[in-house]
Amino acid sequence: MSNRPNRHDPGLTKQRWLARLSFLLMAGALTVLIVFAGWHSFGVIGFTLLGICVSVAGAYWFLARRGILRWAAFALAIFAPIGVAVLFARYNHLWVALAVIAILLAAASAARGAMGPVKRSPHTGERKASRPAHAFLIMNPRSGGGKVARFNLVAKAKELGATVALLEGPDYIDVAQLAKRAVADGADLLGVAGGDGTQALVAGIAADAGLPFLCISAGTRNHFAMDLGLDRDDPSTCLQALTEGIERRIDLGRIGDRIFVNNASFGVYAELVRSPAYRDDKRGTTLQMLPDLLSGNVTHKLRAYAGTAVIDGPQAILVSNNPYDTNDIAGLGRRDRLDTGKLGVIAVKVDNAAQAVSLMRAGSFGSGGRPPGSPRGGTGLTVLKSREITIEAPTDEIPVGIDGETILMPTPVRCSIEPKALKVLLPKNRPGVPARRSAFHWPKLARLAFSIGEPQGGRVGGAAGGTA
Repeated sequence: MSNRPNRHDPGLTKQRWLARLSFLLMAGALTVLIVFAGWHSFGVIGFTLLGICVSVAGAYWFLARRGILRWAAFALAIFAPIGVAVLFARYNHLWVALAVIAILLAAASAARGAMGPVKRSPHTGERKASRPAHAFLIMNPRSGGGKVARFNLVAKAKELGATVALLEGPDYIDVAQLAKRAVADGADLLGVAGGDGTQALVAGIAADAGLPFLCISAGTRNHFAMDLGLDRDDPSTCLQALTEGIERRIDLGRIGDRIFVNNASFGVYAELVRSPAYRDDKRGTTLQMLPDLLSGNVTHKLRAYAGTAVIDGPQAILVSNNPYDTNDIAGLGRRDRLDTGKLGVIAVKVDNAAQAVSLMRAGSFGSGGRPPGSPRGGTGLTVLKSREITIEAPTDEIPVGIDGETILMPTPVRCSIEPKALKVLLPKNRPGVPARRSAFHWPKLARLAFSIGEPQGGRVGGAAGGTA
């Protein structure tokens, strides 16, 4: 059977009309500009771009400087766009600029919609799960602002036959020992209602014991639960997996002797979170430390090796258990697969305001089809996939943020992926991971709009839009 897209497919027809609409809107914006601004249209474009660049540069200097220079930069970032608006109003072109911006935003939205959802391969190894006889669940009553009590998770879990251990009381509770003791006592499932750090700790023990793991979305951010397609608004729905669930194999990230389910961060963020003052005053501590962190006076000089790629001197590195979506702004911080067998790596190096402006421009339309591991147009942004990555520093130890917890680790630090190491138990009915858009490509937009050949990619696979 041919895999060529059907020209009469409703989804493809919609993409084509959205592409045509985007070009029509872009032509409309240009027409409005020329008709109502005349020869001043070039000035409107130039001053708008200048205002954006100056504002971004001011924001960078605000973060990277102290004292009078910081507040002068803050004023520049705020008043640059205001100054451009005043100039346009002086020549009665403000409404023209606003109209053109609004039309172009609509054109960009139509163009993104024309790209279509990413084609997803069906998950492999998914099967109906047997009901656990001795489920052991660890619940943190403080996570998520008290979701355990608010959704009555303890009583609901016990009604389904699970044993529940609450992390409460004045004394320290060793979660790892608690989980290991449950395994020794015959538990046939381990689960956690809590933050991602606790999820990762218990998930590693479950993987080592060959037991299925149940994630209950009772944390504050629930990134792991989101990427599993679970309901983050009602964590009690996760308990349905105990009676009617499916079992799926997913990857785990490993850093040293620790497991991570989301990511490990190096550089600026890890240094910030490590500060004792950060927990009580995040904003003030960040503004106080960022100038030294961005200049490299405090951060350790990092160098990373991922396959054949060498990343020299980045200020921040994020290593994730499977790659994050970097092509769709709406999908930033989200992974639609957890079983690709690859780590995601995002490294950023910004040494001056010009690079900050370039970095913003590079992120406007995603990767644009660049080869994995290549910097984006000299901006200092590197995005790649790898089975392992090694981070070196000229010190014996560096701070590392692992699923929200910062610790010191001996260098060099090695991160690797453990493919399909964990069996996760998921409820049969769940929201799923939202479909994301394909990366923006001008040639594809033109092919769709003018029916030049067949569009490549962007078709919806069987898993899109349903359960994850």
